[in-house]
Amino acid sequence: MPANRIRKAVIPAAGFGTRLFPSTKVVKKELFPIIDRDGRAKPVILLIIEEAIKAGIEEVAIIVQPDDKKIFKTLFKRPPSAELFEKLSPENQVFSKYLVDLGDRITILTQDRQEGYGHAVYCAKKWVGDEAFLLMLGDHIYTSYGEKSCAAQILNIFNQVNQSVIGLTKVTSESLHQVGCVTGIWQQQKDVLSVTQIAEKPSIDYAHQNLRMDGLCEDEFLSIFGLYALTPTIFDCLEQDIQNNKRMKGEFQLTTCLDSLRQIESMTGYFVNGKCFDIGLPSAYLQTLIDFKNR
Repeated sequence: MPANRIRKAVIPAAGFGTRLFPSTKVVKKELFPIIDRDGRAKPVILLIIEEAIKAGIEEVAIIVQPDDKKIFKTLFKRPPSAELFEKLSPENQVFSKYLVDLGDRITILTQDRQEGYGHAVYCAKKWVGDEAFLLMLGDHIYTSYGEKSCAAQILNIFNQVNQSVIGLTKVTSESLHQVGCVTGIWQQQKDVLSVTQIAEKPSIDYAHQNLRMDGLCEDEFLSIFGLYALTPTIFDCLEQDIQNNKRMKGEFQLTTCLDSLRQIESMTGYFVNGKCFDIGLPSAYLQTLIDFKNR
């Protein structure tokens, strides 16, 4: 096994899901159903974990609110009641066993205070230890345009460069207020770049002046895809922000710490050959339901 091989994945799932209110009063957005290719209705979190496992990840940690720990344990750690199990089709009985077996690879951690995405990631510090890890968003699912899954592509680049890798995609200026934006220097592979700046939700004027990339249309920019392979140094960056109470809009952010990590260790950007489905908005969730099964 290569010394730098990533074995662990972290999935923060402790947000309130305010943009999907009132559904998220009763159902976590990470548990919203998506119809997979086989016609099975799967919770979003299951599709994310399957993406990780198929890419070679051995262990997964889900970061949840304390009150939600029981829900995720019910999904992955506990078989259905005998009465319910008997009512399942033979195929679903087999799938029920598959879920419990999958649960053996899953650790459920808690974020006791909801203080931002960066803080949620920091809650996995002890579990991750001194290893590099795959970071996946709890409300994003992916489809690859090639043979390798999106997560496998990120892990492959990490194995090549042995430094943190951030997955990238293209957005137009109208989306800049919602995303982190990245610029850098293209390498010989035209889908790989050395990252020189990461900006959280930049203004259009700032992006046009500072974040333009060769090879993209005038109104296109590189944004964060939602998959990262990170060294454990990210926890030092997050800890510094937390200790210094450095917040953005009242919360501890990941993006600012990614830029700190880039300055300490350097960072590679990779233009993912695939599509990211963000189910965190009603319109995006609706489009995912339409597109994902037939991807």
